Amino acid sequence: MRHLPSEIRLFCPAHLLRAPFAALFLLCVPALLSGQKATSIRSATAKPAKPAPEYLQTTAKPGETVPTLLVRFGLDAYSCNATEFFKINGLKEDYRLKAKAVYKIPIQVVAYDGKTIRSTLGIESWQVATRIAEFNKAAREKGLRTRDFIDDKILWVPWHALNCQEEATIAEAVEASAVSQVNTAIRLHEPTAGESNRVFPIFGKKYKKTPLLSQKLKGKVFYVISGHGGPDGGAEGKRAGHTLCEDEYAYDVSLRLIRLLISHGATAYMIVRDDNDGIRDDAYLKCDKDETVWGDLTIPLDQKERLGQRTTLINELTEIHKKAGVKDQTIIEIHVDSRHQHKETDVFFYYRPESEPSKNLALKMHKTFLQKYTRVRSQKRYNGTVSARGLFTLRETTAPVAVYVELGNIRNDWDQQRLVIPSNRQALANWLFEALK
Repeated sequence: MRHLPSEIRLFCPAHLLRAPFAALFLLCVPALLSGQKATSIRSATAKPAKPAPEYLQTTAKPGETVPTLLVRFGLDAYSCNATEFFKINGLKEDYRLKAKAVYKIPIQVVAYDGKTIRSTLGIESWQVATRIAEFNKAAREKGLRTRDFIDDKILWVPWHALNCQEEATIAEAVEASAVSQVNTAIRLHEPTAGESNRVFPIFGKKYKKTPLLSQKLKGKVFYVISGHGGPDGGAEGKRAGHTLCEDEYAYDVSLRLIRLLISHGATAYMIVRDDNDGIRDDAYLKCDKDETVWGDLTIPLDQKERLGQRTTLINELTEIHKKAGVKDQTIIEIHVDSRHQHKETDVFFYYRPESEPSKNLALKMHKTFLQKYTRVRSQKRYNGTVSARGLFTLRETTAPVAVYVELGNIRNDWDQQRLVIPSNRQALANWLFEALK
């Protein structure tokens, strides 16, 4: 098989593996190289069976995980590829791989009929055929295959091309939207095996590698908004000679939450963005004004314009996903309160008025926090609340579920500990995630 790199092997049906080596070579390899289907040995009276799919195989490199393996083969942009990988290898959803072990790849090997991809696969869609052709071209450019499928009559068909139509529809719709045309590269659409190769610079150098841990949230879309940003730093507090800016701490918790969501298969959008900050493990986060909104849009100074910009963006994305058939869409907006310095405030939740799903999520979040605080802070009672409130984001957005979270009082010494201790910020994100999964 000179046309394939040494670490990639074609998967041969199990019933052929029992044949002697010479027969195995004749049955599996030549048939594929000549563009014919491999034939199996059947009795004259046996009913012909539908041939099992033939998959590429590869040897896992040291330190390679499922996400990075999928990246290597250009399969990382669609969650269904990860699902199929676990299925065809008989594995549980665990991103770890054994070095030097052989795994099947969700790329089917099909004998090309020498005419067209559509006639080869029995499909009508020109767009699907074009995507498959581009995939094969990219595989050759990467060195994954040394010859073009037209020359060697072997077509690689990535699983997502024929089996992930919903995801493909979403991807195409987002790409075609006016919003995404501004800067599609910064989109966090990670229903999983992840876009941007499961490496997201927005999380910062330490956290940018984001493995796919499960598919629990597959098919769900989240819009996470960290309050304020840009020219508006929000509320401020003072501690140990440092200024605590609301937008910085809300942003850090929001990033941590987003990372958890995409690690478990969600499609997630970080609405307010700062390409310089990432997730920070410092106590005192530097205040700045360089945040933008998804799409690299400048944040207006005027509050009404700022809120209108965000809700318009989210509504456009919501409509795109809705047209693609996605029903489960949720907005989470995260702030830090600024009541009187001596007023201690636990985390509390607002939900969209007259929205039962929003109310249920807020109550679930509250219950989760109550349970967690009971364990980690048993000496102190949890006083967080849940209530309806007609805030702009809750009122003007169209996603089915919307909840607004206040993380505490940035001016209160006790509440500040919830913010300045990095592990506490991670705990806040963990607990919000617990209520969302």
